[in-house]
Parts: sequence; structure tokens; C-alpha cells
Amino acid sequence: MEIAIIAHDGKKAEMVQFLNEHKETFLQKNISLVSTGTTGKKVKKAGFQVLRLLSGPLGGDAQIAARVAEGKCNMVLFFRDPLEKHPHEPDVLMLMRLCDVHDVPLATNPATAELLMKGLL
Repeated sequence: MEIAIIAHDGKKAEMVQFLNEHKETFLQKNISLVSTGTTGKKVKKAGFQVLRLLSGPLGGDAQIAARVAEGKCNMVLFFRDPLEKHPHEPDVLMLMRLCDVHDVPLATNPATAELLMKGLL
């Protein structure tokens, strides 16, 4: 199973904390992680194996959207910062739309991500 992880700058530490809290589940369920570049760099530094794609503003969100459309990505955890402006917002909206089109679970905050993780148990 492949899970994409993305976090806006103000949410990256929260993403790393979330992953650390669920490390055992990722290992037990043989889950592979794919990420946008900067988030992946932080996650890798925390000791996780992750396939790093481009940074979000440089096309990483679009690359993950393509993986969703191709059926490679089974879940997306995207910790968004709703209080900041993001120049790549059209890519973010495309990713969210494709998750809906292809019926891929999408969490945009830690509370929803927590519920999705419980569904894996």
C-alpha cells in the first residue's frame, strides 16, 4: 500500500510527529511512503523511508495527483495550512479533485488522518 504525505511549511513538524506516532502501523502493514520534496526531506531526517518527488510548488503535488490517477497511491495525508496563501493552490485543488474522482481517501488534517489510520488496523 502506498500513502502520499504532504505538509505545508507550517504543518511539517506536525506531520513528522503524526508519522512517529504511527510508525508501528506503517511497518506492520508494509506501507510505502511517497512525498513532496521538502516534506520528504523532513520525514527522511526523522528516520522514515520515503520516495521524494518534487517540492509542491515545483510540481510535487501534481506528481502525487498523477500517482492517484494511475492507481499507484492508495491514500493521501495532506496537512494543509488554511491560514496561509499558497502559489500552487491550483495543483492542490487538482490533487483533491482526483482523490474524489478515483475514490482515494484524503485527510487534510491530523484528526481525519487519525481516523484513516484506525481504518488500517
